Amino acid sequence: MRQSWISSFQVAAVYVGTVVGAGFATGREIVEFFTKYGVFGLAGILLAGFLFISIGTKMLILSKRIKARSYQDLMTFLFGGKIGGFVNVFMLVVLLGLTSIMLSGAGAVFKEQLNLPIKLGVIITILLTIAVMIFGVKGLFSVNIIVVPMLILFCTILGVQSFSLEPLSKLPEETTGSFRWVISAFSYAAFNLTMASAVLVPLASEINDEKVLRRGGMIGGILLTIILISSHFALSTLSNIMQYDIPMAQVMKTTILSLYFIYIAVIYGEIFTSVIGNLYGLEKQITSFLKIPRMVIICAILCIAAFISKIGYSSLISSLYPIFGYICLGMLALLIIKKVPRK
Repeated sequence: MRQSWISSFQVAAVYVGTVVGAGFATGREIVEFFTKYGVFGLAGILLAGFLFISIGTKMLILSKRIKARSYQDLMTFLFGGKIGGFVNVFMLVVLLGLTSIMLSGAGAVFKEQLNLPIKLGVIITILLTIAVMIFGVKGLFSVNIIVVPMLILFCTILGVQSFSLEPLSKLPEETTGSFRWVISAFSYAAFNLTMASAVLVPLASEINDEKVLRRGGMIGGILLTIILISSHFALSTLSNIMQYDIPMAQVMKTTILSLYFIYIAVIYGEIFTSVIGNLYGLEKQITSFLKIPRMVIICAILCIAAFISKIGYSSLISSLYPIFGYICLGMLALLIIKKVPRK
């Protein structure tokens, strides 16, 4: 029983660690999808949180029931053979792009927060990634089980501290009388669930007990909601919030300066786990149709991603995220509609 709960928390940690990437940990995603909508942003977070808990858990169980070995199997089940094949190719390209974004984000942390060369951040991240990937899924568990609790702790501290000082006093009332925050919440959940499928689908195939998956999905969704709410309250106290690339670091610097560099390490840790998560999904997908040693594939992906990362963090996000959003909403709709097969 005890081991079952430990496994559930491990699944939850991987779930959270996969969703919480460069944009989430830095606060940039939260600002764009929620905080800029003022008081409506909190309602959007609650809606997205409900989707993370319910649909995230359903995706895990569904993947287990249909015996999906990679996100390709899940996409084929949801979209059918012909459309599913197109979606899978598109997912492969986007996952590579997201790996590049995370590497670029790691370089941005080194440059903007530590005044160190971007290349140094990228190279260190690549070397650490290779070291972790040698251990496979165990390496993924190990990184997330350390970094995720630290992020939750820091976000909660910042949220409580900021809320006690000036709760929601500086939120921009951008969408009074508008329901754009609803679309934003659905888009956010759809995008992150689609990205998480690259890791959660093959992970589900390695877990024998469905109770572990169900609990892991629910715990992971609840933790994501808590982090979002805490971060939202913290970000709401920051004036001129749209001018910062890493607003959460700015909040920490102005609120609890003594923990600033520790929090920078946590942000980098979350970026790092996203690199691992995306790479894990890509490697599983490619090895399903190419019989090449996995470490050769991993090194090749990292080399390509490092080259693409030179385009720049903001440029990559602005070009990839909007296009992929439409496909993600389609997947979310099908996940809601499709029934989970019987055991």
